[in-house]
Amino acid sequence: MSTGHKVNNAAVAVTPDGKPVPTAMEVAKATGKRIGLVTTATVYDATPAAFSLHAISRRDSQGLVDQYLELAPDVLMGGGADFFLPAGTPGGKRKDGKDIIAAFRAKGYQVARNPAELNAATGARLLGLFAEEDMDFELDRDPAREPTTAEMATAALRVLSRDSPNGFILLVENENVDTAGHANDAASLMHALWAFDDAVGVALEFQRRNPDTLVIITGDHETGGFSPTYAQKDLSTLSSKNRFYTGDEQLRMLGRITISLNGVKEKLGKKPSGEVLDKLIAEHFPGFKLDPDLRELILTQKPLERNFTYVPQNLLGRMVARQSGYYWGTSGHTPEPAVVGAIGPGAELFRGYQDNTDFGKHLHRLIQGK
Repeated sequence: MSTGHKVNNAAVAVTPDGKPVPTAMEVAKATGKRIGLVTTATVYDATPAAFSLHAISRRDSQGLVDQYLELAPDVLMGGGADFFLPAGTPGGKRKDGKDIIAAFRAKGYQVARNPAELNAATGARLLGLFAEEDMDFELDRDPAREPTTAEMATAALRVLSRDSPNGFILLVENENVDTAGHANDAASLMHALWAFDDAVGVALEFQRRNPDTLVIITGDHETGGFSPTYAQKDLSTLSSKNRFYTGDEQLRMLGRITISLNGVKEKLGKKPSGEVLDKLIAEHFPGFKLDPDLRELILTQKPLERNFTYVPQNLLGRMVARQSGYYWGTSGHTPEPAVVGAIGPGAELFRGYQDNTDFGKHLHRLIQGK
């Protein structure tokens, strides 16, 4: 979607024969445009990396951060401070002893590490690192420590729209939609979509004031085989009287959940205790009951099936599903088509059923003004 070329899984803008191909951000910078990348994941995660950098493996976190310093995007925001800081410093993981945050400052970047610093940033270049690794789910986020997706999008547009005679390209990602899918976490998915929708509102308002702007909204894939559906209340009978349908009542149940399933895993620790588990369910999942079979699997740390690899999250996701109708088919990615919406100049290029490489080809054509 960034290059217009197919790549192997885990490769970053490198074709199967080992050749790097131009990314959307590289093409934009070569045409004199300003560039920005915003994510709730680590800034070196797959999506921002694939739209700007190159690597045989997406796991080369330190090397990808080094490439960001060389590429020098005008805006770079998200999590992932760990590979900007040397091992031995709080949260640092770099093995070469370098402080890349200091290196960005030396290049004239303002650095924001929390929402207050983000709101105060007025410079022409901005590096925002709000977590050592991924940023938190909305259900777990501390607003004093981490900004929303919309707040990051607002700051990015403020920076990029200044002194940009050739325009700019900005990628804004809420990775928590994907992460919630892996965890089969319907409540966190709902909140992540709301957070992304707020950011979409920011982009559309900018487009309303600047109609020469193209806004594209899409996902790179579906995760989890998510299916709101009808279900049996229990297995006592297959009668239709024992069936319920997902609706407003079940949505309200999701709305009362107050912790992400990843947050539950963190609190359970490596050796889950029944007492702690029961307390977490009672405190954070009002109206839900953990069935004995799921409870036993969580405490023995065994998966539900071969295609569910996130324990205990997928098991808790099944607890929610049994009582809300929000079911999941897997803890991995699926081949469902991704919907693309676009408004502004060039939007017509994204209509109809297309290959994912066509998306990248259209981007390059528009960026280059062809």
